[in-house]
Amino acid sequence: MTGINDFIDQEVKSNDVVLFMKGTPGFPQCGFSGQVVQILDYLGVNYKGVNVLADDDLRQGIKDYSNWPTIPQLYVKGEFVGGCDIIREMFQAGELQDHLQEKGVASKGAA
Repeated sequence: MTGINDFIDQEVKSNDVVLFMKGTPGFPQCGFSGQVVQILDYLGVNYKGVNVLADDDLRQGIKDYSNWPTIPQLYVKGEFVGGCDIIREMFQAGELQDHLQEKGVASKGAA
């Protein structure tokens, strides 16, 4: 299980924005993952999608890593931001855009 934790840690720390999701950004396999993909794509954020369906250890491992029970999970600059509901609420309030800007992540929404 340590290997999975190291893998997740590496992904989170080596990419500015990482979305652990069911499916891929081009082909989300659940509605919640799809919603977060739509938001990130709308904002023009460059991110890496990691398909948790490819590996059962990874699917459980990411929940343990974040201590968060659901997928998708969004990480920005090594920090867990939230799941679908949180991301959607932050986006609608303009907080997600602000958060990305504060972290130095380029997006279309940023001036």
